[in-house]
Amino acid sequence: MSSVPKLTFVIGGARSGKSRYGESVIATLPPPWSYLATAEALDAEMAERIAAHRARRGPQWRTIEAPRDLAAALKGCDTTPVLVDCLTLWLSNRMLAKADIELEMTRLEDALAAANTPIVLIANEVGSGIVPDHPLGRKFRDLQGVLNQRMAARADRVVLVVAGLPLALKGSL
Repeated sequence: MSSVPKLTFVIGGARSGKSRYGESVIATLPPPWSYLATAEALDAEMAERIAAHRARRGPQWRTIEAPRDLAAALKGCDTTPVLVDCLTLWLSNRMLAKADIELEMTRLEDALAAANTPIVLIANEVGSGIVPDHPLGRKFRDLQGVLNQRMAARADRVVLVVAGLPLALKGSL
């Protein structure tokens, strides 16, 4: 029997190993697994990153592109274990679309509460660096901090990944 809680929140810096760790958590469950991808291949570099992620995951993962309506995508996963990678890009996408961020966060929380399957959420910790010099950057950092706090409060387990090493902040590894 797996010890994967209903909701795991994985947070860390860029390139810290968050995605690999999240994938390893979901992979303890029987396949198939769903990967809700919030990134879009808007340039060659991002297309390469997406291709590398897909190749690493392999065929047991069903990739669902959900750059905007994450709540609806979660509802569509039914009982398939889900990895959401990542909330940081999703928030950026919603902000750039001038969406009502409070409403979007509430819709996400409602979808998480209604889910009938283990979910792993990935997000960047953006509050440890310098204060952005542009108002949009500061607004993003602030909203990401709020989103991270809301997800951590809701999660059964919170894991900080640093240099590829998972550290349990809430619950156990």
